Amino acid sequence: MSLLTLKGFFNPKSIAVIGASVVSYRAGYLVMNNLLSGGFNGPIMPVTPKYSSVHGVLAYKDISQLPITPELAVICTNESRITDILQALAEKGCSRAIVVTTEKDQQIADAVYKTAKELGIRLLGMSSIGIINPYTKLNASLAHCNALPGNIAFISQSAAVCTSILDWANSKGIGFSAFISIGDGQDISFAELLDYLARDAKTQSILLYIDSISDARAFLSAARAISQHKSVVVIKAGRSFLGAKAAALHSNGQYGHDRVYDAAFKRVGMLRVYDFHELFAAVETLAYSNYLHGERLAIITNGGGLGVLAVDDLVEQGGRLAELDDDLMTRLNNCLPSNWSHNNPVDMIGDADPKRYATALNILMNSDQVDAILIMHSPSALSDSEACARAIIDVIEKHPNKKRVNLLTNWTGEDAAKSARLLFSQANIGTLRTPKGAITAFMHLVQYRRNKKLLMETPSSTPENLFYDMYAASIYIKRLVDLDSGLIKLNTFQTKPILEAYQLDTIETLVVESAEEALEKAKYIGFPLAVKINSPDIAYKSLVHGVILNINNLRELDVALKAIHKRVKTLLPEARLTGFTLQKMVASGLGLELRVMIKQDPIFGPVIAISQESDARDLQTALENSVVALPPLNMALARYLMIQGIKEKKIQVKKAAQDFDMDAVCLMLTKISQMLIDNREINELDLNPVLVTGKKVIVLDSQMHLLHSEISAQSKFAITPYPKQLEEPVRLKNGEQILIRPIKAEDEARHQIFDAALSEEDRYKRYFSQRGKMSHEEMATLTQIDYEREMAFIAVRFDELNEQETLAVVNASVDSDNIDAEFAMVVRSDLQGLGLGKILLQKIIQYQQAKGTTYLTGMTMLSNVGMASLSKKLGFELERDMQEGVIYMKLALQKPS
Repeated sequence: MSLLTLKGFFNPKSIAVIGASVVSYRAGYLVMNNLLSGGFNGPIMPVTPKYSSVHGVLAYKDISQLPITPELAVICTNESRITDILQALAEKGCSRAIVVTTEKDQQIADAVYKTAKELGIRLLGMSSIGIINPYTKLNASLAHCNALPGNIAFISQSAAVCTSILDWANSKGIGFSAFISIGDGQDISFAELLDYLARDAKTQSILLYIDSISDARAFLSAARAISQHKSVVVIKAGRSFLGAKAAALHSNGQYGHDRVYDAAFKRVGMLRVYDFHELFAAVETLAYSNYLHGERLAIITNGGGLGVLAVDDLVEQGGRLAELDDDLMTRLNNCLPSNWSHNNPVDMIGDADPKRYATALNILMNSDQVDAILIMHSPSALSDSEACARAIIDVIEKHPNKKRVNLLTNWTGEDAAKSARLLFSQANIGTLRTPKGAITAFMHLVQYRRNKKLLMETPSSTPENLFYDMYAASIYIKRLVDLDSGLIKLNTFQTKPILEAYQLDTIETLVVESAEEALEKAKYIGFPLAVKINSPDIAYKSLVHGVILNINNLRELDVALKAIHKRVKTLLPEARLTGFTLQKMVASGLGLELRVMIKQDPIFGPVIAISQESDARDLQTALENSVVALPPLNMALARYLMIQGIKEKKIQVKKAAQDFDMDAVCLMLTKISQMLIDNREINELDLNPVLVTGKKVIVLDSQMHLLHSEISAQSKFAITPYPKQLEEPVRLKNGEQILIRPIKAEDEARHQIFDAALSEEDRYKRYFSQRGKMSHEEMATLTQIDYEREMAFIAVRFDELNEQETLAVVNASVDSDNIDAEFAMVVRSDLQGLGLGKILLQKIIQYQQAKGTTYLTGMTMLSNVGMASLSKKLGFELERDMQEGVIYMKLALQKPS
């Protein structure tokens, strides 16, 4: 969507209210009342055949009689009339509408969306209660009250959640930069609104209430982009299976698994909360908090019990208590009574007066040992609650470190604390009612900081010369799917060639058709061995106890084969038996047994799950007992997944040192991710168990489901994987062969070396200023790109050890409408003149053309004659700005229609 189109929803110049009414509690009455009482400064045009005026405003019989074309229409009529209204609005030239009808028949809704799309009208809703923008005095909603101006944007699929949040926020004096009821989100989506709010200067933080999402890739791409510079908090309804189903029905969406939603939110740097209490705490924390520079929390209190409760909550939630060094202790000793706690929490005793609070707070705010401070107070006849609050506010307002240290308050009690809490709210200082609430609010900031850090974490390198034979796997899979257009189920023996193509170790396996053949072939494998039943009708061998382990000789094997055969005929007499699988036994006493799965989520597509639950069969149960990640995975993301699994006790590592090597498991997960990316036909995979013994990781049993797929492997993923198909070997003028490829996260260290090797002149031309070494955060932004909305191609050469060296880079970032992609390019100084710049610029031109981008634009300095000459040769139009000292370059990528 054009950002200009969305701007018309937030800041329209004129509004038509279709179905305006003078009857109280009708939608048309409430919208008119809110627009007028909110102070909207533009024409408000009620449309109704019933009344000559509404709320004293001249009304029009129908849309065609409107004196001007409204920039925004609010439709308040019965849903059966909406398609006709849209037709009339289109004829009038109006291209935006909010549908605030609360009744919804799905057939009618489908017709409404279809009509709107055909007419080029963008819809907010259906089932929306509207939109509020306090800064433009717009209240085009059914809300029972207006919103105060603030820096938080709120987007919700639930009308009830909207009004509840609004009511609570007003009571706390918390304001919003935008308040949006998205309804079912079938047209204007979360992704489009996030892209708009990312550019809104008034918005610092975003709160989302989600029932379900439709376009997972667009949503995650937009969320990742905004999370890099604005905090995003989300509450997702439907944590249980039945709840997820109900939430999806509420917004006419699909329901995915909650653990997958959770993994998706973490992956893109969003903070998830789980209930209204947490959401309210998050709103208040975001409204008043500074950026959290560290996690060390100091606590000041006049009650030891309160401090202890806070510490318990902090430890339980994984927080960190600040340590008071000798200098800090001395300063506190000099101003506090001798019987203070001499520790953190700083318990100043029940008679702590305003001066004592102010002095202790000053000392802690001066210290570099503290990143955040929680100030607590319990009602006491010896301490004036309101006076203490005023003293604290005075210290904070005057202190030079008030922007560096995060501050939260917790005044417990009701009547005794009410006036103090109001003072803190008026002073824009976060205040919570309970110790647990205060700690939870602080941990929201901590978790957001951790999520953002994960977003920028550089992965440890997977060996770049790691050999895997994707072509062997692809040919093998293609041969299988060409034989059958349906779902193909592969057993352990059949998956072995695919796993081994990606250097995933398996054990020796033989498939036999009869008990006689099993007895004959067993001597080739050797003992001890395991025998397993083969049947297309038995998905889980445990149903018939179809696996027998530790068979030590032919006699035991004969007994085992007969026992399995008898059980199958007794328990599942209709099941077809196709033979047995024989496998060499691997000693597992000191090893760790894992289960690794690829499953398909209806919202997010392929997911990778890992657990120690060996019996779960259905998707719901399998994921419930697992930790889950969205592919693609690299070593850093795989490590995070394993740490999460250990922390949540989904994976319990034995104490024996040799049973578990983290890097080996992470490498296995990275290989599985790559296998999934390369082979679009892989629908499901179940490696159960995988035995980890030291650095050795062996797949003992496996099942794979293949499905013929017309769509590309890339398009199956909610997060766009590394586009390997864009790699291209090229030859320079001096005959040297290099590789042009997309940049990836693992390039950070090489890119830092490349950037440092640029000459001062080239750095100045590239950055338009003299600048020093880039920080990790800056480099991560350049190398950890979202291939969905940006691209960077680098040129690399390989040395004798097959290590890569970065020579040049071109990058382009496209706007959310795919109209304009802005590029920048730099070639290492000693390699200029070899045609590398031309190769890279042609590469980015071809890429953006294929993406359907309208224009490729760039800017260079007047002194950069080489760049100007090259761009002109490739068809760019040049415009020189002598006053600014720059040249603007513009290339039309698409032929005019």
